[in-house]
Amino acid sequence: MKNITVFCGSSFGTEEIYKEQAELLGKTLAKQNIGLVYGGANVGLMGAVADGALSENGTVIGVLPNFLRSKEIAHQGLTELILVESMHERKTKMSELCDGVIALPGGFGTLEELFEMLTWAQLGLHKKPIAILNISGFYDSLLELLETMTEKGLLKEVNKNMLLVSDDIDDLLEQMKNYVAPTVGKWIDKKTS
Repeated sequence: MKNITVFCGSSFGTEEIYKEQAELLGKTLAKQNIGLVYGGANVGLMGAVADGALSENGTVIGVLPNFLRSKEIAHQGLTELILVESMHERKTKMSELCDGVIALPGGFGTLEELFEMLTWAQLGLHKKPIAILNISGFYDSLLELLETMTEKGLLKEVNKNMLLVSDDIDDLLEQMKNYVAPTVGKWIDKKTS
């Protein structure tokens, strides 16, 4: 993997470990010569993951919509900052630049970005590994919901299993490096429906 996109909050959240793990993820990516692609801001967990990578001389590419420049203040020390016009452009560019995705704790935006990447994978638009770094069980309730979706017949097991999960950075990166996308399509055959 050459580049990994990280989706995460523009706030730090209530737990110090979120910031610590964001910084450690950035450092780990840099040490493994994996470039970081992220939202381009210098605030919250976004800033922490970028600072971590930069502290180890990593490559960091930020993608920031123009209208967010005043809210998510652009990080000044990046390898490259790409300014785009919309959130859709941001996600598309971040997807184009990466070989995989990791979600850290975050809010609506993080979930929206994560689920769009999962949906694109489910539809066969890409075969990139998509992962959650489940820091201190942050995503346990979400993972339980995915189990419910599967049990209730609204999500195929093979698609649920596309989402890689660990609370350990090295384990998560190893899972991503060994990921093989499912060959089963999303669509139900009309003959069997």
